[in-house]
Amino acid sequence: MSTQHSEKAKRFLQNQTYAKWHDATFWAVCTKRDNMAQGLDEWEQLREKASAIKRHTITHLDEYLDQFATNAEKNGVIVHWAKDAREFNEIVYDILSSHNVKKMVKSKSMLTEECEMNPYLEAKGIEVVETDLGERIIQLKGQKPSHIVMPAIHLNHDDVGELFEEKGISTEKGNHDPTYLTYRARLSLRNEFLTADAGMTGANFGIAATGDIVVCTNEGNADMSTSCPKLHIAAIGLEKVIPNYECLAVFQRMLCRAGTGQPTTTYTSHFRKPRRVAGAGGQEQRGEMHIILVDNGRSEWIGNPEHWEVLKCIRCGSCMNTCPVYRRSGGYSYSYFIPGPVGINLGMLRNAQRHSGNVSACTLCLSCQTVCPVKIDLGDQIYKWRQQLDSFGTANKEKKLMCQGMNLLFGNPTLYKMATAVSPVANIIPPFIINAKFNPWAEGHEMMKFPKKPFHEVIKNL
Repeated sequence: MSTQHSEKAKRFLQNQTYAKWHDATFWAVCTKRDNMAQGLDEWEQLREKASAIKRHTITHLDEYLDQFATNAEKNGVIVHWAKDAREFNEIVYDILSSHNVKKMVKSKSMLTEECEMNPYLEAKGIEVVETDLGERIIQLKGQKPSHIVMPAIHLNHDDVGELFEEKGISTEKGNHDPTYLTYRARLSLRNEFLTADAGMTGANFGIAATGDIVVCTNEGNADMSTSCPKLHIAAIGLEKVIPNYECLAVFQRMLCRAGTGQPTTTYTSHFRKPRRVAGAGGQEQRGEMHIILVDNGRSEWIGNPEHWEVLKCIRCGSCMNTCPVYRRSGGYSYSYFIPGPVGINLGMLRNAQRHSGNVSACTLCLSCQTVCPVKIDLGDQIYKWRQQLDSFGTANKEKKLMCQGMNLLFGNPTLYKMATAVSPVANIIPPFIINAKFNPWAEGHEMMKFPKKPFHEVIKNL
């Protein structure tokens, strides 16, 4: 059974002060993105190039995955293949348990959120510490990300300050200065890095020609997660593989500009081989690096003729930042763990019955596909999903009835003319009646006034 986005959005909008702040925050990010895009004369050419690279790679994915895995193994990396979330979690656990790992530090990865890896490992006695500051905050709060790039954007500095006091992060009571809180979080995480037995990263890109992965961060936490522990596990979705460094140059110029309005991420880190570590007696030893390539439905989605291009997504978040519905309803109003336009489409591919309540969270303004750096037709895809709701058994009964009535009305010219002729009678109904709760349109609106003459009568006399 789908959960309606509108019901959750209504709860979000009860706090109008916060809702306005949330909208303004993302509008500011949109403005920064626009300034960055306008600063590159070749921006639209880059978008076209990025889209073509992704389209080519995904339609030749078997070749590039084989090339990537072969080159990674030549580099001394151990490559695993996971067909679904269950198999992915089991592979991670097998690696960790074979090394007697009790604590793993982890940089941000939406793939591990997708596979619900953290609770799986924690149930087996392995502590997982998120090291991205936003992810760490929501982990301490017991929440999921509300945005894929800025996961704790729904919290302000007072929320974070009170949380740190509650969780014993050694902060001064009442000191909610953001710089101070960041400093205390850094000290706390430093200890986690130094005492962890393993580190995990996601991957923004996998380079088929060389077998290495590329991780883009603004905090350097991925580097710390791989520099202290001698065991490094990288989780990467199949669709993240691209052909070569020439292609990477295109995406690297676009990812951060589109997502946060910066010219580039602070750190763009490349991991190709297991790192060298100090062993017993000062002898240098090689650590271990594992890459897990995860399908979890992707190979099936490639075969969907109308929706496969959503796999081009590079997870910049720009579609969420520009979306008027996301900005005004928040990330937790969506039933899928990725919100916004791309999350609507991914959720429908994952489970249409469960997530079809999200397709109403779209005005079809198409701003999302206008800003998408890889030119995914996100709004058009949402429109197509809407046309299939009846076949999923999740179409709104009231809307179906209204559509049937409109079909009858607009398909019968005589009936249509009669209806438009008498419609001004509605104008004399007292506002407290017509704007009452039983009229859904009146929620957030006032009913329109019907004109004395319908448009088709006015246009005839022009």
